[in-house]
Parts: sequence; C-alpha cells; structure tokens
Amino acid sequence: MTAPKILVVDDQPINVQLLKRKLEREGIKVTTATNGLEALSSVRWDRPDLILLDVMMPDMDGIEVCQRLQADEATKSIPVIFITARTTKEGKIEGLGVGAVDYITKPIDLDETMARVQTQLRFVSINRELVDLQRRLSEARRAATIGAVTQGIAHNLNNLLGVVIGYLDLVKAYYDKPELVKKNATSVEEAVLRIVSIIKQLSTLVVKTRLPLIAGDLNQLIECGVQRYRSEYRIDGPVTVQNPLGNLAIDTHYEVFEEVLSKVLINAWEAYGDAAPTHQRPISISTEIVEKPDEGRQLMVKVEDQGRGIDPDIRDQVFEPFVSSKQTVGVGMGLTVARHALRNLGGDVSLADRPGGGTIVTLMHPLDRKNRRSSVE
Repeated sequence: MTAPKILVVDDQPINVQLLKRKLEREGIKVTTATNGLEALSSVRWDRPDLILLDVMMPDMDGIEVCQRLQADEATKSIPVIFITARTTKEGKIEGLGVGAVDYITKPIDLDETMARVQTQLRFVSINRELVDLQRRLSEARRAATIGAVTQGIAHNLNNLLGVVIGYLDLVKAYYDKPELVKKNATSVEEAVLRIVSIIKQLSTLVVKTRLPLIAGDLNQLIECGVQRYRSEYRIDGPVTVQNPLGNLAIDTHYEVFEEVLSKVLINAWEAYGDAAPTHQRPISISTEIVEKPDEGRQLMVKVEDQGRGIDPDIRDQVFEPFVSSKQTVGVGMGLTVARHALRNLGGDVSLADRPGGGTIVTLMHPLDRKNRRSSVE
C-alpha cells in the first residue's frame, strides 16, 4: 500500500521540522514549503493527499493559497487543514469559508494534529475508493451495454433474416401465383426495412459530435414529428396536440427532434397492445416551459397514452438497447435512440406512470443555450 503524502507549509522552520518528524514516524511521506508560492509550485509538481497550511505567512497568506487551490480544478479536491494562532470564531469561519476542512491552533499539539490528519486521510481513502468504484461501475455498465447491443443485434438480425428466407421460399413455391408472390415480396420488403432501421439506429447511437442547430418553429416541429410517425409506421391513429406555446422558436436540430417525437409516438401506439383498434388508441401531446435552477428555461413536451403502462419487469431497463415488452421481431431500440439523440441536444427523455393508467413520456429540450450541457453523454 502506498504511503500517504502530506505537504507542510509554514514560514517558521521549527514548526515545519516538528510536524515533519511526527508525520514521518507514522509512515507518512512529507514535503515542505516555507511560503505560499513555494507551496503552489510544490503542489503542481507533486500532488499531496493532504496539506497542512499556515494561515499567517508573508507575501501570500494561507487564505490566498487555499483560494488558488480551490480555483484550480486539478487541486480543488486536495483537503487543507489550516494551522493558525487565531482562536476567534470569525477567524475559523473565514478559513472554512475558503475551503479548508479543519483547523489546528498554535501552539501545536502533535498528538491532536496526528489524530486530525489521520481522520482526513481516512476521508481521502474513502473518497478514492468511491471514485474507483464509480469508474468500475461505469466500465461494467458500458461492457454490459455493449454486450446487450451485440446480443440484441444478433438476435434481431437472425430472426429478421429467417423471416426474409421464409418468405423468399414462399415466393419460389408460389412463383406461378402473382398475388401470393406480391404478398410475400411485400413481407420480404418489410423485413429488409426493419434490418435497415436497426442499422440506422445503431449509427445514431455512436454519434458523438455536436449537432448543428437552427431556429425551429415549435408548431411545425410537432406537426412534422407526427407526420413522420404516421408515414414511417403507416399509422393513421388519433393524436391530439395542445400547444399553447404556438410557434415558439427554439434552437434545435430538425431531424433529431422529429425522429425523437416519432419514436416516442410509436412507443405510445404500441403500448395499447395488438388487440386495441386504431380509434381506441388516443395519444396526446402537450407543451409548456419550465425553469430548471442549473439549466435555465426548458421546453417540456409530454406524450401521454392510456395503454398498458410501464411493464414492472423492465421498468428499470426501458432505455437499454433491445429491452422491450413486445414480442415483435426487430424492436427494442426506439427509446434508447430517442434518449441518446435528445441528450445530444442537451435535453433528456423520461418515463412515468399516467394517473388513471398508461404512460407519460416527457421530452426536455433546452431553450437557454448558454446553460446547455455537453452534447457528449
């Protein structure tokens, strides 16, 4: 196990030596500095796990050193314990206010100092373990997603190719019956289009570049999204639109917005199950503007259905590739693609149960681009 490393900063050499000797006896590596600039230079070249920092120093005091450390993303996480002769509450509050984690008052009690140091080093160790755990969880999640996508692709494409081969056999068997040939050829075409759709969706998932944005009319965007849903999926079901925002202009990517809305609409349509007739599959779209504390104004588009609701068995995995409650061949990536695409625009997609039955899918799209999140998720 690597020994922890501490930087001791004090303009009084005797204090530096006392602390250095005590810490080294406990198996801790120690570097030293006698002023603020020297301390900042030392941290840049040899980052410590913890800093013991004297407050009262000439030229640059400990408060300024701590402020500079906090201002730098590379050093702001290094815990600082102030060492000071100040005993007033105001002095301690000032130090804690600029980012210090603890206070030691002079004259220094070495045993007390050691106890405080060990406490902070334990916090550092726990934090590192948490960061490492997060990294490993992220890697495991990524590996699991890759595995799910690979498995899903293989399963769906194999099934679809089986469908193609089956209908081609029927075409051959009934080559002398034009009506059957036409019917089976149409089924082959539909299966091939499903394959093309899967490949297109996979291409969408790997896009990492920032998409070009232009001002779009919200009325027109919604109308085009509904038309795309109806034409691509050959559906003429009822969709009610309540858009009090009218022709609100938003900076967006037309293709992505329309694709996301169309995928969410087909998800709502299929939520009713195969038994429900077209006129009994109501879907509604509503819009409003909401204010988010860290991200500014957001356009919220809600798509509601009165279908079967979210399957409890897949509730936690609905946005994972090829997770679906439907048994149809070649499905299971619509919501995955929708969320990924909208996140590329700085937005998001979420699902919730609808009171009275069904599902509410909420699309969030930023209106204040200065607060836009990174497009790479």
